[in-house]
Amino acid sequence: MYNKEALLRELEFQFALSGGPGGQHVNKTETKVILIWDLQKSGVFSASQKDQLQQRLASKINSEGLLKLNVSKTRSQHQNKKIAISNFEDLVKKALQKKKKRIKTKPSRSAKLKRLQKKKKHSEKKANRQKPEL
Repeated sequence: MYNKEALLRELEFQFALSGGPGGQHVNKTETKVILIWDLQKSGVFSASQKDQLQQRLASKINSEGLLKLNVSKTRSQHQNKKIAISNFEDLVKKALQKKKKRIKTKPSRSAKLKRLQKKKKHSEKKANRQKPEL
């Protein structure tokens, strides 16, 4: 499908101060990881795959054509980097999967009967709420 090692070499990482747990340590160390990937400059994917990725990841790609992922879940920069790479791989894998075509089906006989019984029970419940006629 694609060369994972070559794709990982295209990634760029930036680090920043992160909020969250860690006390004073948080104020001194850059544990937040920002993964940056330029889709158009990528040499791993074909033109059709790039188009597919562009469409499916459009909400995550900024105006410069860069995909950016921010991870600051843990206190460790190394753990955050692993999480960012894992999230990135999952995104790419999902975006490249072909969607299954939906096969239209009709409701089964039992499903129709259940629906009608539910409607009848509901209408009886409503009818019992009304005031009795004199």
